[in-house]
Amino acid sequence: SYANEYFQYQLWNTDEGRSVGLGYLRQRGISDEMIRKFGLGYNPEGWGAFTKTAQEKGYKKEFLVKTGLTIENEKGLFDRFRARVMFPVLDLAGKVIAFGGRTMTADKKISKYLNSPETKIFDKSRNLYGLNFARTARQDNIILCEGYMDVIALHQAGFDNAVASLGTSFTSG
Repeated sequence: SYANEYFQYQLWNTDEGRSVGLGYLRQRGISDEMIRKFGLGYNPEGWGAFTKTAQEKGYKKEFLVKTGLTIENEKGLFDRFRARVMFPVLDLAGKVIAFGGRTMTADKKISKYLNSPETKIFDKSRNLYGLNFARTARQDNIILCEGYMDVIALHQAGFDNAVASLGTSFTSG
């Protein structure tokens, strides 16, 4: 997806992305190989950097708002995932269907993790983070983790059958 390419570019090719995003991931012990495998990225601190760039590339405001990447209010348009390390959520076919973002600011008033809102293609109760990899792990079971970083750390340790739920509660699905 364009958004995922944008976030990955920011992580690897900008000063802010390298120092803040890549610095955080490496500090947490995540290898470059895993960063690439999971397609991790970074969205800069500016209020609407992604939204502005996406519109310049021809993406319509309505589409950006509907996907949940952009929020519109009386003050205008701004990025939902400002100053966050980005975790793309993939479906079984490996297509990006949503994002999770971990804040890189010290502001205690905002959520540490923020997820895409549910859309026509993203139902968090019907998806698991990392399932696209775990389904090809040739294991008879899966390891259910709490979150994105746990899944990535276990994959890095050789447990390719690790997945995480995409919400705070379990459903029958």
